[in-house]
Amino acid sequence: MDLAEADPKGLVRESYQIEGITGGECRSIFMDWALSIPVGRSVPDAVRVLIATYAIPEPGHPMSTVLHQALTQPEAPRRRGGRIGRQGLTG
Repeated sequence: MDLAEADPKGLVRESYQIEGITGGECRSIFMDWALSIPVGRSVPDAVRVLIATYAIPEPGHPMSTVLHQALTQPEAPRRRGGRIGRQGLTG
């Protein structure tokens, strides 16, 4: 996958050019970016291209953190709360 496919609207590229951008703003831009990826394209592959292009040269940028977090596996779900969780029942 090339950069044009990985960032079709240039959203991630633009985020690296915004001075003083925050982590929250980067997460919002990332969500917009993720929604712009065509169906059938590999999001993890696109994120890897973006990391190689932008995050490696600027590791301290908030978007670099967001991109790396996008490739990490979420934690396993813990017990459910409320009555069902206390009784060990599943829905």
